Amino acid sequence: MCRVKNPGMELSKFTQKMYWAVVFLGFYSGVIICGGVKPEVVNVGCMLILTSPVGRVTKLAVETAVEEVNSSKQTVLGGRKLNITMLDSTASGFLGIVEGHKNSALWNRWGIIQSASVLAYGRSQHNVGEPPIRFMETNTVAIIGPQSSVIAHVISHIANEVQVPLLSSAAADPTLTSLQFPFFVRTCPNDLFQMAAVASMVEHYEWRKVVAIYIDDDYGRNGIAALGDQLAMRRCQISYKAALKPEATVDDIRDALIQVALMESRVLVVHTYPDQSSLNIFSVAKSLKMMESGYVWITTHWLSTVFDTVGPFSPDTMEDIQGVVTLRIHTPDSSLKRRFISRWSNMTRKLGMRGNQHLGLCTYGLYAYDSVWLLARALAAFFKQGGNISFSKDPRLKGNGGRLRLDSMSVFDGGNLLREMIFKTEMTGVTGPFRFTSDRDLYRPAFEVINMVGTGFRRVGYWSNYSGLSVVPPESLYSKPPNISSSNQRLHRMIWPGQETDTPRGWVFPNNGRQLRVGVPKRVSFQEFVGQVAGDDGDDMFRGYCIEVFTSAVYLLPYSVPYKFLSFGDGLKNPDDTDIVHVITEGVYDAVVGDIAITTNRTKMADFTQPYIESGLVVVVPVKELSSSAWAFLRPFTPPMWAITGIFFLVVGAVVWILEHRMNTDFRGPPRKQFITILWFSFSTLFFAHKESTVSTLGRIVLIVWLFVVLIINSSYTASLTSNLTVQQLSSPVKGIESLLASNDPIGYQLGSFTHNYLIQELGIRASRLVPLNLPEDFVDALRKGPRNGGVMAVVDERAYMEVFLSTHCEFSIVGQEFQKNGWGFVSFAL
Repeated sequence: MCRVKNPGMELSKFTQKMYWAVVFLGFYSGVIICGGVKPEVVNVGCMLILTSPVGRVTKLAVETAVEEVNSSKQTVLGGRKLNITMLDSTASGFLGIVEGHKNSALWNRWGIIQSASVLAYGRSQHNVGEPPIRFMETNTVAIIGPQSSVIAHVISHIANEVQVPLLSSAAADPTLTSLQFPFFVRTCPNDLFQMAAVASMVEHYEWRKVVAIYIDDDYGRNGIAALGDQLAMRRCQISYKAALKPEATVDDIRDALIQVALMESRVLVVHTYPDQSSLNIFSVAKSLKMMESGYVWITTHWLSTVFDTVGPFSPDTMEDIQGVVTLRIHTPDSSLKRRFISRWSNMTRKLGMRGNQHLGLCTYGLYAYDSVWLLARALAAFFKQGGNISFSKDPRLKGNGGRLRLDSMSVFDGGNLLREMIFKTEMTGVTGPFRFTSDRDLYRPAFEVINMVGTGFRRVGYWSNYSGLSVVPPESLYSKPPNISSSNQRLHRMIWPGQETDTPRGWVFPNNGRQLRVGVPKRVSFQEFVGQVAGDDGDDMFRGYCIEVFTSAVYLLPYSVPYKFLSFGDGLKNPDDTDIVHVITEGVYDAVVGDIAITTNRTKMADFTQPYIESGLVVVVPVKELSSSAWAFLRPFTPPMWAITGIFFLVVGAVVWILEHRMNTDFRGPPRKQFITILWFSFSTLFFAHKESTVSTLGRIVLIVWLFVVLIINSSYTASLTSNLTVQQLSSPVKGIESLLASNDPIGYQLGSFTHNYLIQELGIRASRLVPLNLPEDFVDALRKGPRNGGVMAVVDERAYMEVFLSTHCEFSIVGQEFQKNGWGFVSFAL
């Protein structure tokens, strides 16, 4: 079983809800106090599942807290006492009650209360059969409980109407919000935070998909929905949900786990009730070999609760849960907590709870204890604010009660004030600092991450909504600024199922007979990269550089990857790579292998691997070889450069003559001699062979600067001339992409490439100038014809293709710089 069965579970949901409505009529029917009084006893209800270990722990914790409140030297309530009325909410006596009253008293006012007489007058008694009139004399101002989230959903509606706060230390369903149920007070951490802790672990270990195994009721479904939301925030997801009915048998569990074993994910999250019968999940899993290496089992805090309450487990049970990771609500260590634990041990010894009747203290008991003290302090504040315990009729129900006598229900007049005092109360309890946030959740919830190993467990870290995952208690980090970055998240080493210490990969290829569907573009050009050929058995096969990279990578994996290549395209023209990426998003392929360029718009549709080829766009044009001649020595410089260099020689000579001729005899003489001196001096500096010396300071500065310029000109000329004389010289009117942008000549591109969209959208080239080319032969024909004969001026395409093309066509060449650099990668579906 996944839960303790009882006769009430066999009732329809409607019947159970009717029962709880009847119970609450018993709480709030009867004598209406019209005026405010100051009673000596404050009546409080308590709804627990006393047949469950958690219910028994909570009951003992509540009774202990009530005893301390009532016997404290400094009376919290100013002389008043708390009176607890217990209700066993298993509904086990419902059938007998109905049977005994169905013919007479069930549908009258007194019969309704008699049906609810599972409540008894007194501090903690819960005997069936007390006279209903005695319960009518009590006026309950608050309820401790209920323990079950499912029951809490039903009772909270009634609590809203009668304005009586419900303080639940166990109903953690995240849909029980203060907006819908303002009188529901959750005095334990919200399951929303527990699911955030699970999602943080999934993210920490870099898993992306999990399988959820949960109880199929409001509590289980709502918890898993919260887990899905938390995983989505971290780009993870629940890939499969295995729902178990509340009364699931071992066979039901086996059927569900068999389906789970067929899934891809090996990260399994179990969310169910804290009951020993839930451990059957692991015994069945072990029989199915699902507790071996490769699996990851994470449970919510139900497992630690069962262990704390009824543990230690038997050796067989511990063997079933080896390597399981679970959570436990974290309560800081304190002297108050240690004293309560010591007192708990003494109480359980006195009660004779040994052996099979062991009753360990779990966190639910700690929060139940603090809930009573919270209520006591809130009541003290309530009375201090002038609040009185009084009840009045709801005018909306007057005359509309029908046979259920709903008009006999009374509303707690001070309910709103008491509720506000509860949420404003701040105290330090056995669970640590106790106060509420603006969302009416407990402040700074935290969990311990526990690894079940050996005969017990080991704590491997903590999680809190303040600091995320850490190896130190969260309270030691509260004085520091919050830091939940991935680099700051840490846990101690885990021991996983199968005694593995290495983190499991978390997934395998689905064991359902389906191979990985790998799409391959059916290219008609440049099949050196991707090409389709006929196999020996008649099946199509693929070859090429891209295929070899993929198969080599798969071969290096430490596990087997079954896959099958599927072609994409008609084989008449190159398929559009963007189209094949889009097909992945539709689920036709699981991955794509080929010469797929990584572009911005494609990365928005799918995930790419790291590039295995670096590539970019280049311009290819026809070129002509420059023939050698006697004037080849003039090619290093362009005519303008030659002219500017000559002018500078004359200018420098003239400047030096002006600065030197008045004081330097080398620059004096007849005008003709001086002109020749200027020319000779300027050109002789080219070879550093000038014989005239300079005597003026300015003249020497000009000469030094000029000699440096001459050195640069000389070196550049020598290098360029050497290149021209030793390397084949090719020429083209197109110098790069800038030349094409400045002209109106047609430009060729490879059909199916992203080049077409890039040239139009990014460079602003008109679509009418672009000519699609399918085969390398089309490239050759178009380039040879040229723009005047129906061809193209240049072809723009990716470097990888063009290098293969130029290896067999030397009459063409790449000109200019490579632009729009990107790479090729394999494609998979984006999560």
